[in-house]
Amino acid sequence: MRQILPFAVLAAVAVAAFYIFPYNLAFLTRVTIMMIFVLSLDLVQGVAGIATLGHAAMYGTGAYAAGLFAIHVWHDPLAGLAVGAVAGAVIAFVSGLFLMRAHGLTLLMLTIAVAEVLQEVANKFSDITGGTDGLGGIRMGRLLGVWKFDFVGQTGYVYAVCVLFLVMVLLKVVIGSPFGLALRGIQDSQARMRAIGTPVARRLLASYVLGGAGGGVGGALAAQSTQLVSLGVYSFQLSAEAVIMLILGGTGRLWGALIGTAVFMTVHEVAASVDPFNWLFVIGALVLAVVYAVPQGLMGLPAEVKRWIGRLA
Repeated sequence: MRQILPFAVLAAVAVAAFYIFPYNLAFLTRVTIMMIFVLSLDLVQGVAGIATLGHAAMYGTGAYAAGLFAIHVWHDPLAGLAVGAVAGAVIAFVSGLFLMRAHGLTLLMLTIAVAEVLQEVANKFSDITGGTDGLGGIRMGRLLGVWKFDFVGQTGYVYAVCVLFLVMVLLKVVIGSPFGLALRGIQDSQARMRAIGTPVARRLLASYVLGGAGGGVGGALAAQSTQLVSLGVYSFQLSAEAVIMLILGGTGRLWGALIGTAVFMTVHEVAASVDPFNWLFVIGALVLAVVYAVPQGLMGLPAEVKRWIGRLA
């Protein structure tokens, strides 16, 4: 029951948002897609402890792969989603072969470099990717052969929410498995895990590939919902914002990734609409307040409040 309740609450929130904000479904779809992206980052950084500022490499590759697949091969959304996941996993595997040998600041810089190189490659082959003009002409077929992608975004929103639930369930299974427990052990102490015979390098690479697949799914969804892919899908800003969302919600906790993403994107949307030039000040103040008051992220807020009440009592 305790395992099902959070999913029931998430489903209720998603349904309520669908009916309460019928004209903001495009924004809600973007939030849902970013939740998937941040969840994939949580597996890599929050659970396995792999520091990265280049997770957009997998997101962008998934977006371009799904877009090109829809243009040149097949318009089916689910097939494109699978292509995006495979593309993200392949990039994660290839780059992870040398990234997982690095640590600390070197690893951070290399992850940024991978995303920057891929962005330059996408720009170089503009005949295929559209370069700075973006990859347009993406048309999506009916979802499961029944539901057509509409201008309002109802199909896209429900589609993205269903994918989010599937990703959440899969990640819960992975993290609760012996593999997930090994990743947490590696994050705590790689030396100790090696001493008991755990293949640390292979476990880290496997987690990076799984996270890459999740990032590719997010990118594919973004390409399918907007029907456009730009070079910005590889931007450092996207990777950095995902890290901030994860910190806001609480790293290593899947539900923290959802909360952090929802709070960040909502505050961003409101602040940018009020003042398009100084919205970063609001985001910065929010991050400072959460990090200072609740170091464990918003998921740790109930425990912090209980601790504060205990002190006052």
